[in-house]
Amino acid sequence: QVQLVESGGGLVQPGGSLRLSCAASGSIFSINAMGWYRQAPGKQREFVATIMSDDITNYADFVKDRFTIYTDNSKTTVYLQMNNLKPEDTAVYYCRVEGRNSGTAVFGSWGQGTLVTVSS
Repeated sequence: QVQLVESGGGLVQPGGSLRLSCAASGSIFSINAMGWYRQAPGKQREFVATIMSDDITNYADFVKDRFTIYTDNSKTTVYLQMNNLKPEDTAVYYCRVEGRNSGTAVFGSWGQGTLVTVSS
């Protein structure tokens, strides 16, 4: 069983910054990719950013040059540094981790979500 624990959400003013964290634990053999998605009420969940095991990153166009995704040294915690936040960034942000569990089966797990609200 893989557990993802998210933190870092909150209320910020436009132009402000937040850093989201997602720590993975449990029956993990290897992690292939870690990333972030977000979902606003009434909207589809959308891709934000990913980082692969070789440290290659990918960003949605609407966050490029504002957000940075990175991992800790163990590569079991993924962060999303969000700068120059805009009201349209308001959403529940979900961590996503994909890899193989201890039984070598592939897995994909979601975090519980953390709410980011950008408002004056």
